[in-house]
Amino acid sequence: MSSNPIRAAFEAQHKGNAQRRLTFGLTDRRQALDRLATTVRGNEKALITALKADLGRPEAEAILSDYLPVLQEIAHARRHLGAWMKPRRVWPTLATFGASGRVVPQPRGTCLIIAPWNFPFQLALGPVVSALAAGNAVILKPSEMTPATSALLKRLISETFPPDLVTVIEGGKEVAEELLALPFDHIFFTGSPAVGRIVMAAAAKTLASVTLELGGKSPVIVGPDANLRLAADWITFGKFLNAGQTCIAPDHLFVHDSVKDRFLTLLRARIARAYGTGEASPHLARIVTPAHAQRLAALIADAVQKGATTSGQQNGQEIGPHLIEGTTPDMRLNREEIFGPLLPIIPYQDEAEVVARINQGDKPLALYVFDRDQRRIDRILESTTSGGVGINLTLVQFTHGNLPFGGVNTSGIGAAHGHAGFRAFSHERAVLRNRFLLLPMLFPPYGPRTMQLIGLVKRVLG
Repeated sequence: MSSNPIRAAFEAQHKGNAQRRLTFGLTDRRQALDRLATTVRGNEKALITALKADLGRPEAEAILSDYLPVLQEIAHARRHLGAWMKPRRVWPTLATFGASGRVVPQPRGTCLIIAPWNFPFQLALGPVVSALAAGNAVILKPSEMTPATSALLKRLISETFPPDLVTVIEGGKEVAEELLALPFDHIFFTGSPAVGRIVMAAAAKTLASVTLELGGKSPVIVGPDANLRLAADWITFGKFLNAGQTCIAPDHLFVHDSVKDRFLTLLRARIARAYGTGEASPHLARIVTPAHAQRLAALIADAVQKGATTSGQQNGQEIGPHLIEGTTPDMRLNREEIFGPLLPIIPYQDEAEVVARINQGDKPLALYVFDRDQRRIDRILESTTSGGVGINLTLVQFTHGNLPFGGVNTSGIGAAHGHAGFRAFSHERAVLRNRFLLLPMLFPPYGPRTMQLIGLVKRVLG
């Protein structure tokens, strides 16, 4: 056993994989999920306290965005696990007529999960649920930017699982680099596209498979026939939950000229009702670090210097909702992922210009459309690509256990949640059994009969 604690933790899990593959079946996996659910339920108050310390998260928001989603993920996986684990029979093709084929999900082995800081409990334990459901061992590396939640995760996991099944390793960049150098069987990373590239490059060295949950600039479109009050409600919720520090938050807003003034009046009123007009709101989370707050302040200053107008309060890490009008493409907030409570307002007249602008950039993790004209919605969806879509809603596509959650290219690789998460942490093994295959009739030596049979096959295939 290595004297290096990180390598020792990896080796302990790797050593147990062979035995775990034989013994860690449906009953054991369900029991592991049950233990995790019991631990989470017993630490609700501790979680609320940790999220308050790390992010200034309101209690209701902590429960809705971190606590309940983990319990939902566990319940969904437990309910469907038997069906997910069952080998899936497949129909034979012409060449394999006379054989029976099936797909058998197997654990990938030892998995590394690198969790982000914005939802430090949910986005750590959600993938752990999928990994355990698929029968894997897990090393979880939480974010150093949320130390209270990270310490809580370490305590809860150590109280719930043996370290050769699940263990938490805390630390910063150096620890992440040391972990990424190990030959994991699968790496699940949630974070920025820039760091996602580093993770993928590290995985290439050991040929580990990856799931990358990244981000990007997710647009929201308010069309000319939108229910404006509904749009104001959902956009306020989706943009300012966790102070906008959400990978699928609306990044910028396209609003049709014909409804812009009415919509902005409703949106401002809805924001004021949700968060007030003072410097700090008890219903709005805090920006995670001074450095992140300074970056957001610099985005505001850059936009104002270049002619934009905005209203909103900022005091250190307490940054209130900002609606920013008069933006231009050269402004930083139109080029960088915002990841904060700043919402650029972009009026438009023709949906084609909106589609063109979306398609000029990287493929977003989410796209939101508010409209009642189904043909217009269909045109927008057919003309664009995104990880997911919300129609007349925001964020909730993330919580749907039967929908895969993932991005495209720079917004992500692979998918998570529910069955998609189980498959991400599984190797789908192809098994083919010979029953009465006719293929030996085509084995050498080749003669006229062989060519006749080949001709028959060619005619069947057209």
